[in-house]
Amino acid sequence: MAKEQGEKLIASNKKARHDYLIEDTVEAGLVLTGTEVKSLRAGRASLVDAYAIIDRGEAWLEGVHIPEYTAGTWTNHSPRRKRKLLLHKKEIDRLGGQISRGGYTLVPLKMYFSDGRAKVELALAKGKREYDKRQALREKQDKREAERAMKQKNRGEE
Repeated sequence: MAKEQGEKLIASNKKARHDYLIEDTVEAGLVLTGTEVKSLRAGRASLVDAYAIIDRGEAWLEGVHIPEYTAGTWTNHSPRRKRKLLLHKKEIDRLGGQISRGGYTLVPLKMYFSDGRAKVELALAKGKREYDKRQALREKQDKREAERAMKQKNRGEE
């Protein structure tokens, strides 16, 4: 069997960029069981309520929903179990120090296969206030309206 090349997106957390200010991103590997990998290869996962924690020098991903593999038997996995993240000790210590200072959290942005291995992109993020979210939406709408106006103006000149 040929080895997979490139990157295949499994799931992304679009709401995280709306709810948080992203300070830094880190790529981490995942410790998974066989049926979890098969379910992910089918493109089935949800990062909606997911977050990462650092507990006793280890990084863990919680709240990720990977549905049970349909062709699985009694060996199937639990859909919302804690999954260990594979990070270097220095990265764990750095992220743990920033989280412990307060106001920061680890949020998964996307889950993907990179050269056949399951990876998750974690963001060191700070929660946005409600008025920050409204401001971001307003800026996005203004930009969209400006692009629309420019497009119509360019159409009229041609």
